[in-house]
Amino acid sequence: MAIEIERKFLLNREKWEEVEKPLGEFYRQGYLLTDPTKTIRVRQTSDKGFLTIKGISVGASRAEYEYEIPLQEAKELLDQFAVAELSKIRYKISIGNHLWEIDEFLGDNKGLIVAEIELQNEDETFNIPDWIGEEVTGEEKYYNSNLVLKPYQNW
Repeated sequence: MAIEIERKFLLNREKWEEVEKPLGEFYRQGYLLTDPTKTIRVRQTSDKGFLTIKGISVGASRAEYEYEIPLQEAKELLDQFAVAELSKIRYKISIGNHLWEIDEFLGDNKGLIVAEIELQNEDETFNIPDWIGEEVTGEEKYYNSNLVLKPYQNW
């Protein structure tokens, strides 16, 4: 079984604004299924499409299966089958041996910025940059699949 181990954090906005950022990439993603125990997501980037199936989170871990699909099919799935959708700009920053993915949400989630780091195991140590704030791993309101149903601007 494919397992994703991911920790999620809010950012210190003042320090994040001072960071020299790489070029961000626009992501459009929609959900074909949003269930508390599983999600099926379609994601479109500038040049690729992905179909992702995720299971329920237990701590920082959950089952995840991700498949690259043709970009045009991703667009069609989003347009014709997504029950809910969001968009964001993703920045990728390498620190030490880890990749931080920072999502700056758009639309009804504008104002929310979340950083994620994927790990090999839940006890793995990693460097935390000074622009990282409070950890929100496991807080369901920050799951993308919940942000499409209960957007940040409505909190």
